[in-house]
Amino acid sequence: MSRRRKVEVVPLKTIWTVPDAVWAILKPILDEHYPKAKTGRPRIDFRQALNGIIFIARSGCQWNQLPSIFGDDSSVHRWFQRWSRDDLFEVLWAVLVNECDELKGLSWEWQAADCCLGKARFPGEKRGRIRRIEPSPEPRRAS
Repeated sequence: MSRRRKVEVVPLKTIWTVPDAVWAILKPILDEHYPKAKTGRPRIDFRQALNGIIFIARSGCQWNQLPSIFGDDSSVHRWFQRWSRDDLFEVLWAVLVNECDELKGLSWEWQAADCCLGKARFPGEKRGRIRRIEPSPEPRRAS
């Protein structure tokens, strides 16, 4: 009789914040696209906003449930919308992929994508009425 050994499963470390090395690459890009204004209200810290966006993407929580360590939820959401509208995430992604490729950190033979499916909020038009099934004219028999 063979005994099975219990294999200890060690979960991979989850990235919840932007590491310092990555931030050193991304900060100049963000500063170039969105320079600080000389007047007006001070803006939210971009690193804090990006960390909040990563938290939302990783946890799936609602924007108004964003922990306060990431700053004001509406400010983080506003920057997320602005960066999405300006296609800045594509720029950041391209820079990071290029950086990883130079370090030989990506294996291009095998990649996977994960997704989340949800209910369609606004379904299409209804095709037509479903015909009612009429009761059978024959009486039911006891079994």
